[in-house]
Amino acid sequence: MSTPSHGVSLEAIYLARRRIGGQVVRTPLIRSAALSRRFDAEILLKLETCQPTGAFKLRGATNMLSAMLAQHGREALAAGVTTASTGNHGRAVAYAASRLEIPAVICLSRLVPANKVAAIEALGAEVKRVGESQDAAFDEVARLVAERGMTLVPPFDDSLIAAGQGTIGLELMEDAPALDRVIVGLSGGGLLGGIGAAVKAIRPACRVTGVSLSAGAAMWESLKASHPVAVEEVESLADSLGGGIGADNRCTLALVREVMDDHVQVSEAAIARAMVDILEHEKRLVEGAAAVGLAALEEHGLDVRGQRVALILSGNAVSLETLDRARALARR
Repeated sequence: MSTPSHGVSLEAIYLARRRIGGQVVRTPLIRSAALSRRFDAEILLKLETCQPTGAFKLRGATNMLSAMLAQHGREALAAGVTTASTGNHGRAVAYAASRLEIPAVICLSRLVPANKVAAIEALGAEVKRVGESQDAAFDEVARLVAERGMTLVPPFDDSLIAAGQGTIGLELMEDAPALDRVIVGLSGGGLLGGIGAAVKAIRPACRVTGVSLSAGAAMWESLKASHPVAVEEVESLADSLGGGIGADNRCTLALVREVMDDHVQVSEAAIARAMVDILEHEKRLVEGAAAVGLAALEEHGLDVRGQRVALILSGNAVSLETLDRARALARR
């Protein structure tokens, strides 16, 4: 079987699972009784919140660093690694680099919440806060690569990163082989693309639904235009879904277009209600990006009756301030 142009084949995802074994948690897939009753369906929650860093990003970062070490050796990474991140990827790179004793510099825009910055610094990585957008953070990454010889670990647009995230799809297919639909938050496309590649290769009939923000959704606009589109970033409860997809996107735009069946946008109010709902009824604290699957079900009235549906609870990096904002908006 030939490797697709985006590089995220089922074989690549199985290789990723072999690399990250023992370093990344195989997360639980649990049934929500409350949501199953509400939607007259079997609603399953994939708890990526159980990762050591609290989010799915650890899979891709660990896969890429492990692959680079195996291929190029430790000397090639002596100058360290760097990345730009809205928070969770930076924390994942910091965690993986620390375990592998590799220096790391994480570049963040000033929009990234303080709790995520503190979590990254606690792992021993150097943090640089620059500009008001993910693009400004990427500019700093480019400088570090050019001037200090650091190695870039992209947050999403790389086949090793997407294949690492795709290991979630393998677990879904093993734990729920009759899955009818998986609903995934969509920003840069590494999570949805990786999961979709695994799921579609094993169970083509399973529907892959992407969920984007109602404003500042670069992948939404890029899919419509069939090329990368820059959008203005806006503050959101689901800050992890902000940011561009890169002007020279080489992997995830094509990958998402290939594996995604449908795509919806959700409002801030819907995200707020979903965050509060998951906390109150599932007793799980999740960030806005982790709640968009439920937000999509409610806001768009997706008909999932009689189906087996997985929602990806992608991360738990939410501050008390953000939770308070969500609760206030949900009440309104």
